[in-house]
Amino acid sequence: MLPSPARRGIPAWIRWGALVWLSFWLAVYWRVYGPENFLHLCDIAVILACVGLWLESPLLLSSQAVGSVIVDAVWGLDVVWRLFLGRHLLGGTEYVFDPRYPLWVRLLTFFHVVTPPLLLWAVHRVGYDRRAWALQSVIAGGALVASRFTSPAENLNFAFRAPFFHRAWGPAPAHLAVSLLFTMAVMYLPVHLVLQRLFGPPKPTAP
Repeated sequence: MLPSPARRGIPAWIRWGALVWLSFWLAVYWRVYGPENFLHLCDIAVILACVGLWLESPLLLSSQAVGSVIVDAVWGLDVVWRLFLGRHLLGGTEYVFDPRYPLWVRLLTFFHVVTPPLLLWAVHRVGYDRRAWALQSVIAGGALVASRFTSPAENLNFAFRAPFFHRAWGPAPAHLAVSLLFTMAVMYLPVHLVLQRLFGPPKPTAP
């Protein structure tokens, strides 16, 4: 029986680049937006993706690919909708157009465009960990619960009001449960199933 082929891993320059970017981005966002901002699932994805690149972790990279592909596509659609039609489709990207923040800071948020292809490339290199959907669902659940302790006006992760109907799905437990189930089933599960078929399981690292 032949041994499994070794995975190629992440090149050193990308691992170091991710570490430098994360250090710079964390410092800027903490100063401009404050620590509460890091409860956003997209910001959690940046942190875990960079850590995953540094560690060459199939589980972290796979989980953030599951969490980023559709979410970042929707983010991009909302930005484009606002640019061309003058209003937001779902909301959540208002800060991109907020002149209270420096333009160069707002441009940093275009990591939403870079993150999905980078993660897909990384998963191609290291393999897809089938535990990714479960891990990302737990991360999303924790972020949603934590977001309920922030200002309702901010509506972090839509923990207070749904993006489509701009209303709560009943009391807080019901709203969080519906939001999490929707996220798991509609935003994460299809990506998980596709990535399972596209990429093989994690392989041993090449010597």
